[in-house]
Amino acid sequence: MILKAFKSHTYWIVEDGRAMWKVKDVMITDVVTVDVGVNIKQAVERMNNQGIGCLVVLEKGHFAGILTERDVLRRVVAKALNAEKTLVGDVMSKPLTVVDPETDLEDAVKLMFEKQIKKLTVIKDKKLVGLVTMTDIASVQSKMIEHIKELAAKYDLPKRMQKVVRYYVA
Repeated sequence: MILKAFKSHTYWIVEDGRAMWKVKDVMITDVVTVDVGVNIKQAVERMNNQGIGCLVVLEKGHFAGILTERDVLRRVVAKALNAEKTLVGDVMSKPLTVVDPETDLEDAVKLMFEKQIKKLTVIKDKKLVGLVTMTDIASVQSKMIEHIKELAAKYDLPKRMQKVVRYYVA
């Protein structure tokens, strides 16, 4: 059974009694990149201007790593390095951990736990197509519940279903 989960392109697929989500269902697609040779001051300005917490790092057009706010705090600020002289390539996290958009969300979470990271770059056919974060994944539950509420309001549900919606969804 396939059920549209919320207003975007997201779906949940019931398989063996479990809702299966794919990375593509929750990833963001507007990923901002930066070159390894850019200094930290410029990279942080880009993050601030975009309102984001990380940049995918490129070197000669290839994926080289990721620069996160935590990288800047631990490897630049905490060490009192000069942000205008320190380059992204010197402090980025590497290697870049990537997943395919068709990866099950559960597998993505396992990979994050194994690698102890909160962000995965999404690559398809060697092209950057998105980024998925632990926050994106955690937000799925609330989106699913919101959609169930919307559906429940459209149907005349039997009392046994109303009870479930009232106690567990509302």
